[in-house]
Order: sequence, then structure tokens, then C-alpha cells
Amino acid sequence: MDNITHSLVGALIGQAGLKRKTGLAMPALIIGANLPDVDAACFFWLEGVEHLGFRRGITHGPPALVLLPLILAGLLYGFDRWQAKRGTRPKGRLPVHFGWLYGLAFLGCLTHPALDWLNVYGIRLLEPFSSQWFYGDTLFIIDVWLWALMGFACVFSLRREKRGGDYEEPARWALGIGILYIAANSVITSLVGAMASGQPAIASPRPLTSWQREVIEPYRAGKWQIDGEVVGECALEPVVKGAKGNSQAEAFLFWSRAPFAERAPDGSVVLRDARFYDPRARDRFSVALPDVKCEELSAN
Repeated sequence: MDNITHSLVGALIGQAGLKRKTGLAMPALIIGANLPDVDAACFFWLEGVEHLGFRRGITHGPPALVLLPLILAGLLYGFDRWQAKRGTRPKGRLPVHFGWLYGLAFLGCLTHPALDWLNVYGIRLLEPFSSQWFYGDTLFIIDVWLWALMGFACVFSLRREKRGGDYEEPARWALGIGILYIAANSVITSLVGAMASGQPAIASPRPLTSWQREVIEPYRAGKWQIDGEVVGECALEPVVKGAKGNSQAEAFLFWSRAPFAERAPDGSVVLRDARFYDPRARDRFSVALPDVKCEELSAN
């Protein structure tokens, strides 16, 4: 999911009562909820779509989910000590307990892969032990309804806290309703996937109308059917062979769940993925292969 969603989940967990366990609990929860996305630093050294083969992998797997919170807890604990030595530590801050800092940072980190799993993009939950992708097909990467629910609840909780009221209740209600919302969308995905004809389909949630699904089904080798529209012009197997040694194409194919190839105007090939196929933005999630020629598939 996007980082706003991750941050709101961390904030609501804190507002639900856990922020009273230790000083700096909220930074531990909110930063922890975003911490696995440190893999975004790969944009500094990877080119084009090579990041697709790196993101949501090593920093989202079991070893990282144990070590990253430990680093975060150590930094926050050290920051508190540093402020205390300088005499700049806020008087209203609760005593900082390293064990609770680590536990909350760990909890925040755990929410991250749980949320990332919910969309069609995928996540490698077992990296580095296994590079298998897992998909929840439950929510779009950015869900405005979750934003609205959690954002309103967070603001309402903070305002109630400022007035001295029970600020934990709205945060708990929002978390509970959010879980029910996710469960309902999971049921919708299962029902739509079960109703699809032929082979197992990908029921991809739509951006704004989260109760609707774009149905992506295998049509035949090298072709996919997206809500009845068939995509894919070139035989995929020769393209995959021709793409060997191309780091961007190999990263793309490692990441791709529904790959197909289209003919470029010059007769070469463009690799795409049916999950993120948008005729109006055709350069997104694609790799051009100018040295690979399209071997056309039959229309049948």
C-alpha cells in the first residue's frame, strides 16, 4: 500500500492505547510501519524498471522484519538519551523503555507486509529464503476510502485527546471497521474470481470503486483477457529467450504475473503486464526490446 496508509495505521495503533507504553512510541509505530520501504533507495542505483525485481523483497522478509525494528528502536533510544544529556528532552515525554520501543517498532513493521500483500502488485514474504510472490488481490494500492476512514478517526482521536476525552475509542473503532472493510473486499475478490470462466482469474480492485473488479484471465499462451478485451500480439516464448541478458527485461519478467508482448511500430517488442495495462499510459510498467522481433500469434 501507499505510505499514507501505512502511516495512518501506525498512528491509529498508537492512538488506540499503545502509545502510553513508552516515550517515543508514536515515532516507533509510524516509522516502523513505513520502514520496509527503505528498499526505495534502489532508485538511486537501478535503471528503468529494474526496481520491479528488487522492491517488496529483502526488506519485507522475516530477517528484515526482526532487524529493522531493532535498528529503529536503538536510534530512538539513543535520540532520547542524547536529548537528555543536552537538556532538551521534553518534560512531558514518558520514560523510554527499550523493550517497548522494539516491540512497537516490530508491530509497526509487521503491519507493512500485511498491507502490501493486499494488492495485485505482490510481495515476496519469505525473502531471502524464497523469492515466491504472494498476492492478496483485495485492495488497490491507494484506497481513498481507507484514507478517509483512518484520517478522520486519527484527527478526531487527537482532538478528543487534546480536550481530555477518551481518544482511544475512535482509533479502535476505525481499526475494527478497517479490518471489516478489508474482509468484505476479500470476499468480493473471491466471489468474482470464482465466477470467472476458464482458468483461475486475477480479480483486480479498481482505484475508486473498490467494490468493483477488473477481471484478468489467461486467454491462451501469450495472451490475456482484460474484462473481455484480448491483449497480446507476439508469441511470448521467443521474446523471453530474446530478452536474456537484458537486466530490465529479466527484472520485469521476474516481477510480472501476467506478462504479454505487443508489437511496436517498428516491428520490435514491448513487454507489458496485464495487471497494469493502461492504453492511455502505455509507458508505465513496460520494457521496450528494440532488438527482439515480434513473432505474431494467431487471432484464435
